Parts: sequence; C-alpha cells; structure tokens
Amino acid sequence: MYRVIKVLNNNGVLALDMEKKQEVILLGNGVGFGKKMGQRFGGSPDARRYELVKKETSALQAVNGIDPVYIEVTARIIEAAEGLLGPIRHDILIAMADHIALAVSRAKEGCELPNPFSQDIRALFSQEYEAALKGRELIRQELGVEISEDEVSYITLHIHGGLSDENVSQSLELARLVQDGIRQVEEGMGMNLPVASLGYNRLMSHLRYMIARTRKKEQTNLNMGDYARENFPRAYEVAAQVCEDIGRKLKCPVAQEEIGFLAIHIQRAAGQG
Repeated sequence: MYRVIKVLNNNGVLALDMEKKQEVILLGNGVGFGKKMGQRFGGSPDARRYELVKKETSALQAVNGIDPVYIEVTARIIEAAEGLLGPIRHDILIAMADHIALAVSRAKEGCELPNPFSQDIRALFSQEYEAALKGRELIRQELGVEISEDEVSYITLHIHGGLSDENVSQSLELARLVQDGIRQVEEGMGMNLPVASLGYNRLMSHLRYMIARTRKKEQTNLNMGDYARENFPRAYEVAAQVCEDIGRKLKCPVAQEEIGFLAIHIQRAAGQG
C-alpha cells in the first residue's frame, strides 16, 4: 500500500511505501491521474518503481526542484541502460535527473560544462558510456536538445554509480587518478601513449583495478618487486612514484607489492606505445 506525497503529473507520483516506510517514485501511464495528496492506493502492476536515497533534504524538496519531464526522461534512460547492462540501482534517478535538467539548461544557453576526463571516462566505463549515448538520443528525441560529449561522460558516471558501490564523485576521482597516473608514467618514461593504443588501455585498466584494491585494502598474493626492480629499474622507480602519489591522494597507502606489478605494466606499455 502506498500513500501519495505529491502527484508529479498524470504519469508519475512521489509516494510513501507504507509497509517499508520508504519514499519512492512510481512512473507509468496514468499512475498519477486523479490522485490527491495523502490518498492511499495499491500501486500499479505496470508502474516502474524508483527508490530514493535518504538524504538530509526530503524527497519532496528534491522532487520540487526538478521539472517532472526530466524525471520521466531519466527513468527512460535508466530503463534503456538496463537493457544493455542488466539491473541498475534505481536510487540514482533524482541525482541523474537533476544533472540532466542542468545539462539541458546549459546546452540551451550555450555554456556547457567541460569535462577534462571525458576520454578517460569513456575508456574506463565503455559499456556505461554506450548506454549514456543512448540517453543523449532520448534527450534529443524527448526534449529537442543536443547535449555535448562532455555531458554524456557525466551521465556515464551516474550510470556506473547505479551498477557499483561508487557514487559519481568517487567515479570522477577514479578517472582523475588514472589520468594523473598515466601522465606521470609518460613523463617519467619519456614517452607518449595515444589514448586508443593497446599500451594506454592496458595500463589504464591496471591502474583502475589497483586503485580499487587499494580502496578496499585488498592484498596481492605475489610480490614481483625484486624482479621488476632488477630488470626494469626505471619503470620500477616511476611505478613507486605513481603508487606514492595515489596513496597520498586516497589517504590510504598502496600496498608495496603493487609497485612491482605496475612496473611490469609500465615496461610493457613502453614497448607497445
């Protein structure tokens, strides 16, 4: 049983799930038609349910600041993304709708938000990026506005957040750390890795999972440090610098064993360009 908190429009309602004591948004044809605030109803078998993240501000305050058209188009984007990627947490709905509303507003005003990590986000989260491209097409079809590639990358982070335990800021931090790490490797080794190259993508992938292990404080079972230090001294030195920098930024030291593995990947990338 639900109780209406606010009718968004004929196709949407903010409601309280009275059994679970949880605020949700229900979207579907006619789900909001004729309903009144405080009314109890049994739901609709065809309605899509979106749980909301508990924050200091109430769900009503959050919803009041967003035109329902953006909530509906965001729900369609999530639905399309699930068709590509499988189940996505629905609690990303409001934050993503709020971002899309701002992105559309910026596009109309011709002052879109630049994203310096677009290429890295696209490479790190390639499947989520494909889903975000479909989202851009839905925005164009439904709202008549074309958002930029940079905005697509931001939507990618929202979708990734719905698939993982990371929020948007954590995903953006990951992209920043990976980009910084690769730049340090390029400078330290005196080389340039084209973004589309095999070496760049393998190094990027290794850094991504190394950072994930560090965040979770996971340990590796094999130490290749002595081998890497003896055979690839320059790559080992650069790897040590990168790991120290990442540990400082994460406020969590990178395991010593990671240096050797990273050095081997750096040496491999240096031979592939």
